[in-house]
Amino acid sequence: MPHKHGARNTDIADVAQLAISPNLPAHIPLLLDQIHAQGKEYLDVNPQARLDLLESARSLVYALETPREAILRHCWSETTSYAAIETGINVGLFTALGTDDNPKTVAQLAKTTNVDPVLLGRIMKHLAAMGVLLETGKDTYQPTGFSKTLTEEKYSDAFPLMTTRFTQGFLALPTFLAQTNHTNPTNPTHTAFHLGHNTTHSFFEHVQREPDTARRFNNHMGVYAQGRPRWMDPGFYPVQQQLIEGAVPTIDAEGVLLVDVGGSFGHDLLAFRRMWPDLPGRLVLQDLPEVVAGVPAEVAELGVEVLGYDFFTAQTVVGARAYYLHSILHDWPDDLCRTILANLKAAMTPGYSKLLINENVIPDTGAYWETTSLDFIMMSIGSAERTESQWRALLDGAGLRVVRIWAAQRGVESLIECELV
Repeated sequence: MPHKHGARNTDIADVAQLAISPNLPAHIPLLLDQIHAQGKEYLDVNPQARLDLLESARSLVYALETPREAILRHCWSETTSYAAIETGINVGLFTALGTDDNPKTVAQLAKTTNVDPVLLGRIMKHLAAMGVLLETGKDTYQPTGFSKTLTEEKYSDAFPLMTTRFTQGFLALPTFLAQTNHTNPTNPTHTAFHLGHNTTHSFFEHVQREPDTARRFNNHMGVYAQGRPRWMDPGFYPVQQQLIEGAVPTIDAEGVLLVDVGGSFGHDLLAFRRMWPDLPGRLVLQDLPEVVAGVPAEVAELGVEVLGYDFFTAQTVVGARAYYLHSILHDWPDDLCRTILANLKAAMTPGYSKLLINENVIPDTGAYWETTSLDFIMMSIGSAERTESQWRALLDGAGLRVVRIWAAQRGVESLIECELV
């Protein structure tokens, strides 16, 4: 039967053969050579080599698998493994399995978790097939690094966060985009999120109204960048030279060095304080009052000041050396970003204050899957990840000059350093 969008450029027999043939056969020899070379570098304990090897291995899978296999991976395995993982979290499976590294049977774990052993066996078979658990024998399993990580709420909260407050939104995107004539979504009050969740409230309104959603979101954001270069790490952004040595007047103990605007539970400021404990100046954490009410005690213990603040209102800390936004502007369309930036701009001191924006900058080619996935999540709430030209247009229009875009490895958020024009 012809496709509704018109005739194919291949006949049915050709498509049938393509469906059971490797997806990119010409790429396979080159990828095998790459993996051989990268494997040697990985054995030499080169940190970047692991990422290179992982990317080549993924590319090899995509090249080797047939279109039929790719369809089943997208439609069957990835969606159902998500359900199996979240069920495992709900019943305490990963905690029960991870008490030690010894293999455990389904019967043992069924007693511990109070789950029907037939059901649990089905769940664990799928988890093992998807690499979440290690199968060591009939109905017998060992934990993996992944399953052990899921025993901590700050990591496992990602799954219920997505199923309760994100998944229905981006699954509704095809219908929503068809309803809006495939126009790029920019209205945060009319989004796929609203359609998919049958709600009149935005995602962030749900965060404010739902303590569980707020906790899960803040936990997920807290571990999102873990294990990746941070902007304040040596070799990324020269903190000493850019923030301290260039400051006129000189920063003293009473001055504000850095304001983390919308900084959640203070994850970034804690990392900054630990990385640079001897820098002068005060550190200030700002977020909505209901968010900062849950800030851990260690934030204040390390000398970080905590203030309730809504970044859609006038900035209350005036004349700081630097204002910092991490994963804030990607949540909002350009018009609302301009409001946030205008409030910060009004508080900045010309020739002294800086704005540091820690966000993804999507390259023109070779975009990383984490970034493009996040862009689709943002699309569902009416926002976007931005390219370099889009960032420059937004910031230029707000009366800010981009000093430099500091970047690390592929897929890691950049630091956009700005000053007043």
